Amino acid sequence: MRKAPDIRFKEFTDAWEQRKLGSIADKVTEKNGQLSYSETFTNSAEFGIISQRDFFDHDISNSENIGGYYVVRDNDFVYNPRISVTAPCGPINCNRLGRNGVMSPLYTVFKTHDIDTLYLEWFFKSSYWHSFMYYNGDSGARSDRFSIKNDLFFMMPIPVPTEEEQRRIGSLLSTLDKAITLHQRKLEKLQLIKEAMLDKMFPKNGESVPKIRFKGFKGDWEYKELGEVFSEYSEKNHQELPPLTIIQGQGTIKRSESNRNVSYDESSLSGYKLVRENDFIVHLRSFEGGLEKANSDGIVSPAYHVLQGNSIDCTFYYLFFRSYDFIFNRLKNCVYGIRDGKSIDIAEMKKIKIPYTSIEEQKKIGEYFSNLDEMIMLYKKKHTKLKQFKEAMLDKMFI
Repeated sequence: MRKAPDIRFKEFTDAWEQRKLGSIADKVTEKNGQLSYSETFTNSAEFGIISQRDFFDHDISNSENIGGYYVVRDNDFVYNPRISVTAPCGPINCNRLGRNGVMSPLYTVFKTHDIDTLYLEWFFKSSYWHSFMYYNGDSGARSDRFSIKNDLFFMMPIPVPTEEEQRRIGSLLSTLDKAITLHQRKLEKLQLIKEAMLDKMFPKNGESVPKIRFKGFKGDWEYKELGEVFSEYSEKNHQELPPLTIIQGQGTIKRSESNRNVSYDESSLSGYKLVRENDFIVHLRSFEGGLEKANSDGIVSPAYHVLQGNSIDCTFYYLFFRSYDFIFNRLKNCVYGIRDGKSIDIAEMKKIKIPYTSIEEQKKIGEYFSNLDEMIMLYKKKHTKLKQFKEAMLDKMFI
């Protein structure tokens, strides 16, 4: 066994000890016989220990059957033998609700001593203890539950550094976790802002002005038929350009850069249609996702229809063509057929009335949402990097 983790605070040099779980924890056997507690907890791999009512939207247990449930106090640990993708041996979590409750006797409840609670909580979020569980237990008769005897469970080896190092590890991982939560909330807030602004910066169907508008722009918006604003063209014999793949919600990428296994006959490329950057692409089956925008010049399957805008801002109309209003209030009226046979009537689609304002206002709106999308992407990247860093620390800071 290694005596120190791969990543460590530089001021700590002492070798780590290894103790059995039973030497730092006692199994809780206190039952709720007097019905002193009425709130039932559950232990979720995703959310930790939470109220059963919050997890299931209603109580599974009732006052008639919780007398035999274990009492779970603040900072007690609970092992749930139910396995899942994220908890292959079942989760072990600490009660951080700040109140006491009860849990089914199917759970193992234990109280710790002589170890930092936060450190141990993070150890159980790592996978270091899984090998012990695999070796000493099994999934039993039920494939959704892990089975291990209590005496073996409390033989689990726990790596124990000094008290100060325990506190530092727990504090670092908790700080990372808070940063991840903060970035997630900021990301969700930005996404909500985008949804709200999309709703307010385009007029509702039948209205002539949006609810929110940039200063300097006045007058009513027009409604024009899609076929007036966009012209369809079909230009072929451009084998020198790369074939493009359409990704729902992301526009186009070169087929050579796609991870999709799309087979095609190169001899048929002469029949593919030319598409220029910022052209719009319609597939007759795209009634659930709106129109897509070309991110570069290329060629697309003849099954697609290619539309080119006349004096328009492509970002402005991409926002509109991907909106709920366009897809579900306007485009759906041009869809015919049933089930898997549904398809867009392209002639009828070109008759859809779409909002039209000055190119200057279109650009201003498009620029606003482009900047908002950049901020959303920035927080997504930061959020992903923080999660990856936390996972790396979980993998390297224990033994």
